[in-house]
Amino acid sequence: MLSRIQEAGVVGAGGAGFPTHVKYQAEAEVFIVNAIECEPLLRVDRCLVERHASELVAAARQIAVQLRASRTVIAVKAHNADMVSTLQSAAAGSGVEVFLSPSVYPAGDEQNLIHVITGRVVPTGGLPLDVGCVVSNAATVFNVYRALQGKPVTHRLVTVGGAVAKPVTALAPVGLSMERLLPLAGGTTGDCVFIIGGPLMGRVVEDLSGESVTKTSGGLLAIPRDHRLLAYKRNDPQWELRQARAACCQCSMCTQLCPRNAMGLNVQPHKIMRALAAGNTGLAGTDGNGVFSCCDCGMCTYFACNFGLHPSKMMQLYKGKLAEAGCKPLKEVRYAPQGFDVKRLPTERLLGRLDLARFDAEAPYAGTVEADEVRIPLKMHVGAPCISSVSEGEMVSLGQKIAGSNGLGANIHASIAGCVTRVSEQLIEIRK
Repeated sequence: MLSRIQEAGVVGAGGAGFPTHVKYQAEAEVFIVNAIECEPLLRVDRCLVERHASELVAAARQIAVQLRASRTVIAVKAHNADMVSTLQSAAAGSGVEVFLSPSVYPAGDEQNLIHVITGRVVPTGGLPLDVGCVVSNAATVFNVYRALQGKPVTHRLVTVGGAVAKPVTALAPVGLSMERLLPLAGGTTGDCVFIIGGPLMGRVVEDLSGESVTKTSGGLLAIPRDHRLLAYKRNDPQWELRQARAACCQCSMCTQLCPRNAMGLNVQPHKIMRALAAGNTGLAGTDGNGVFSCCDCGMCTYFACNFGLHPSKMMQLYKGKLAEAGCKPLKEVRYAPQGFDVKRLPTERLLGRLDLARFDAEAPYAGTVEADEVRIPLKMHVGAPCISSVSEGEMVSLGQKIAGSNGLGANIHASIAGCVTRVSEQLIEIRK
C-alpha cells in the first residue's frame, strides 16, 4: 500500500504537502479524515464528499488498517445537510464514524480537531502521533483511493470564488496557470487582487501569470483592491513593530481568544507583541515556548484585536527569530484546557467582521478543465525539489512519471499528454 501511495506522488493536500507514504509509516489508535474545510469561502471538501463519499469511506478503512487504528472518523461541518446525508449513507455499517462539527473557526485545524474528537491535546513541539492520532485531509484520502487503483496525482479540485460572477469548484490539471481558472467563474466583478488558498491563511498575489495549480492548491479568491482584508495581509515587519509599539495596550484579547491557548498550550500573543515592540525578547520569558504551537490561524489578528494590530504576524516573526537562534521547542502541555468550548468563533461572525459574508456563496462543480499547456512545479511538497526524468522534446502521456523524489519528497506525473517544451530546476513545461 505504501509503495503504491509513493509511486502515485500523494502528498498532504490540505496545504502541508508532507509525503503521505512517509506519514503512514506509523501506528495510531485513531485515524481522522479532515473534511471540515477550515477556511471560509472554499468548497473543495464539500464537493469531494458529495461526489465521492463511498470512495473516501473505503480509503479511510484501508488507511486505518495500515495504521492499525482501532477508530476511524470522518469529520464534516453539521450545517452542510446534503454533504452530511451523503456521507452518513456511505459510512453506514462500515465502522467509520461521522463527526459533525459546528461551523466555527478554526474547526479544521488539525490539533483543534484531535481535541474535540478525542479530548487529547497535542503538546507544543509534538505531533498528532504523540497522542495516538493521524489526521489526513479529505483530498489526500481521495488521492490515496486513486493511488490504490494505480492512478497518480495529476489533478486538483480548486474553488474559484470571491468577487467573481459565479463561483465554481473545478478539477484542474496540476501545472495549469491560475489565470485559466478565472473565466470558469465568469471573471472578476471589479478591480481585484487575488488570494491563493483561503482568505485567512492564503497569500496575496497581484499577477496570476506566474502562478500554477499545485497538489496543495485549494482556492483562488478574487478580492477587491480596496477590501479591508488586504490591510491585514501587508508584509512589512518594521511597520508591524511600530504599530505594536504605538498601540498595543496589553489588553490580552488576542491571547484570550487563541484556540491553541485555550487547549493549554500557553500561546500568548500579547506577550510576544510586548517583547518584540520593546526589542527585548527576554520579556517573553518561558512563555515564549508557546509560540511554537501557534498555527497562524489569524484569529488574534482578524477578530480578537480591537486596535487592528496583527499579533499573528508578530508570532511568526518571533518564531523566525527563535529558529535563527537554533532554539527548539520544549515538548509540553502547560495547563489543562480552559474555556475551549466557549471560545469557539462562529464562522458567520468572522465573515461579518471581515466583510466577507457577501462572498460566501455556493461554488458548484464545473467539471474538468482542459489544458493545452502546463508548467508543473518540481517542489509541491515538504522536502527537496524532485529531479526531472524527462528531457525537452520528449513526448509524454497523461499520468506518466516525469520527476522522482530526491530524498524526502513525492513523485510528479504529467497532467496532460504532450511534448516537454522546457525543463528547469523549478518546473517542467508540457504542451499538448
